[in-house]
Amino acid sequence: MDASGPMILRSPFPEVPIPDVTIGEFVFEHAGEWWDEPAMIDGPSGRSLTYGELRTMIGRCRAALVARGFTRGDVLCLYSPNVPEYAAVFFAVAELGGVNTTANPTYGAEELARQLKDSGATIVVTAPQLAERACAAAAAAEIKEVISWVDAPGCTPFASFASGAPTHGHAAHKVEPAQDVVALPYSSGTTGLPKGVMLTHRNLVANLAQIEFSDSTAPGDHLVGVLPFFHIYGMLVVLCGVLRKGGCVVTMPQFDLEQYLRLTSTYGVRRAFLVPPIALALAKHPMVDQFDLSKLKFVTSGAAPMGRELEESCAARIGCVVKQGYGMTETSPVTHFTPEDPAFVRHGSCGLLVPNTECRIVHVETRRDVEKGEQGELLIRGPQVMKGYLNNPEATAQAIDIDGWLRTGDVGYVDPDGFYYIVDRLKEFIKYKGFQVAPAELEGVLLTHPAVADCAVIPMADEEAGEVPKAFVVTRQDVTSEELMQYVAGKVASFKKVRSVEFIEKIPKSPSGKILRRELIAFERSRIVRS
Repeated sequence: MDASGPMILRSPFPEVPIPDVTIGEFVFEHAGEWWDEPAMIDGPSGRSLTYGELRTMIGRCRAALVARGFTRGDVLCLYSPNVPEYAAVFFAVAELGGVNTTANPTYGAEELARQLKDSGATIVVTAPQLAERACAAAAAAEIKEVISWVDAPGCTPFASFASGAPTHGHAAHKVEPAQDVVALPYSSGTTGLPKGVMLTHRNLVANLAQIEFSDSTAPGDHLVGVLPFFHIYGMLVVLCGVLRKGGCVVTMPQFDLEQYLRLTSTYGVRRAFLVPPIALALAKHPMVDQFDLSKLKFVTSGAAPMGRELEESCAARIGCVVKQGYGMTETSPVTHFTPEDPAFVRHGSCGLLVPNTECRIVHVETRRDVEKGEQGELLIRGPQVMKGYLNNPEATAQAIDIDGWLRTGDVGYVDPDGFYYIVDRLKEFIKYKGFQVAPAELEGVLLTHPAVADCAVIPMADEEAGEVPKAFVVTRQDVTSEELMQYVAGKVASFKKVRSVEFIEKIPKSPSGKILRRELIAFERSRIVRS
């Protein structure tokens, strides 16, 4: 920081009011207006719940939890793929002043047990195919009850759990929206092992209010819930955001391109919230031509950066507006967005700051605020910033300074018009002879080659340079590593050139679409050790 103080960047949009209410009160504020309309549809089966039926199911879940002594501050773990009942349990817990800790359904028993112990969960809700792992983890964490959507050994069936008369009204103990944690997803933040991110009712309500005017979802609209609800993007933007507006969420337990395209076509979906791997499929996969996607007008991508070329090719093929947003679990998640008006679209940009939000961009090493156009780490301050990391004051202090600025760990810049561009994760930069090389930039270039279906770039140890970029590539047609290296070299500065290419069958990715570079790095290092 220089003598003149920090250079604080603000949203170009006017501030929005943030009501002092719980997430359930905000999401279902207008539900009476569309009581008999569908709220949730199970994509694979077509089974549906109207808003009235969903509210009744929430009431039954509330009653069942109260009967078990569940009260304000208690923690329930949702360890399940997306199904309509997920919403019922989530909001029942919220309305009792409880905490939803949401777990990745790909977790093994040991990973789940770690989260159960750390979060202090007392109940686990899961799916039958995960029941064995859930029960093993629950036993390790000394949790007595596991509830399964359908009958499974060792579990209470959801049908019997939610079979009583529904309860309505307020929690026995008054919920304090600004203080009480309602969601506890786990994130690594900028460093280390996954940590419980404490998000309050006010955090989530604030973020819904901040993004509300940017999304024209209306009663009767259908949106495919392909983003996992355990992840903050699917939880807030899709599950809470669509229900707030009277739309219908069509759930998908896991991503399958054919099913996704069929549901998008069948329900006349007008807008989609996606991650870059799905946008890549929409841009390049031949199967897309078999389905009528003419109703699809807006595609918003988030959770990981998407290059300009991929954004443009997806928009051209589908014939719709393709845009990006940005955020992180610690910010509930949205800090930047692109409105639906095409005039606001800048391909490759994650958009503009949302209302009620401030940003600084600081030099990675000196921590001084940089000028517009210069790259640095993004710092965020606003009502959507988390309360902190559960039971981890040290990590919280490292993430949020005394003035309330959250370190994102993401490097980017803002242009003169206020549009932001994310270059890469701070900890994933490749250091080539002291120069910083962003893997995401090279991946964006590689994806423009017609032979490349998918790719990931990692640092590879090099005696002379320290690190050089290595690309793992999934191909759709024959191509040599030399051809790909020459292709990239023709489009980037010499220090950014890819120095090695390896062909593989699949790029490892998280359910939210982030490339799991650490897996590829570990794979690469293990071979060096063995040799």
